[in-house]
Amino acid sequence: MCFLSGLFVWPSLVRKGAAAFATDRLLRLGIPFVLGVYLLMPLAYYPVYAAGAADPTSAAFWSHWTALPFWPCGPLWFLAFILALNLATAALYRLAPARSQTLLSRLSSFAGNHPVRFVLGLMAVSALVYFPMAAQFPPWRWVSFGPFSLQVSFSLQYVVYFLAGLAVGANGIARGFFATDTLLARHWARWLAGVLAAFMVWIIPAAILTKGGGDGLLILPALRETGLVLFAACAAFGSMATSLRFVTQPRPVLKNLADNAYGIYLFHYFFVIWAQYALLTAPLPAVAKGLIVFVVTLTASWAISGAINSLPLGARLMRGAQRTAAAATKPGAYVESSGAQARARD
Repeated sequence: MCFLSGLFVWPSLVRKGAAAFATDRLLRLGIPFVLGVYLLMPLAYYPVYAAGAADPTSAAFWSHWTALPFWPCGPLWFLAFILALNLATAALYRLAPARSQTLLSRLSSFAGNHPVRFVLGLMAVSALVYFPMAAQFPPWRWVSFGPFSLQVSFSLQYVVYFLAGLAVGANGIARGFFATDTLLARHWARWLAGVLAAFMVWIIPAAILTKGGGDGLLILPALRETGLVLFAACAAFGSMATSLRFVTQPRPVLKNLADNAYGIYLFHYFFVIWAQYALLTAPLPAVAKGLIVFVVTLTASWAISGAINSLPLGARLMRGAQRTAAAATKPGAYVESSGAQARARD
């Protein structure tokens, strides 16, 4: 997600300018973050409290909620994190537009001409920033300040992937690294095999260490962290390679899903928790419960997102519809291969 978030930033920044780009990001990321954290998250988290509370009333819940030393934000932490990276990129462009454009163009060309070396370099850099953090902070350690939260051990790795996406997207995504005839698309099966292999390298040592085995064996933590770095890269590029190979033609359902993806992300957590709460005592196997929760969550959050996108203000915040339409009329506007990509870029 960090890689994809960086992918469309630079063309949009160059087209709009630093000030307009920053304002747009504050509107499209900042407003949903504030509304989601302060209005949606308390409603989403209530079942977590009610499941084990002696007094499950809303008044008692609110009393406990406001007594917390921070304001839980759930998965919406990602919006604040990406907003900070977007604003930092806008500041960089404002301070040194020519130098930053030249550097990113070179990196983008390198990624397109040497995709294997680019991915290997990305893995190496992500390992260099992740290993020291993983040695100091366990993966479940979060730092929270008010409504903002950050998973410490992964934070620098997230930044590296965002910067990699920024570089790849600098010259456009319809060619180069993401062209449908490149190594990335042609070797999709190898990428998926790499996903499985890297997952096993990661999960087996992690399971042994979690269960208390392997004490004193330094090789197990090293394998676990190495496997995680490899799995992150293989999973990211494997999914993209498979999409480039098989999802090359526009389809109405996928287009609608793309249009509502942001809204689905914003609302899904509410339905995930409430659906699990509703099924808590149901005499069903875990697989059946998981399938029901998935279907309910996707259907409900997709429907709500579609309803909001039908409103002018909702379409502006969720899809940037007005600004995208205006950009399409400007001479020399950055052109992508489909309307869905243009909306995603903004």
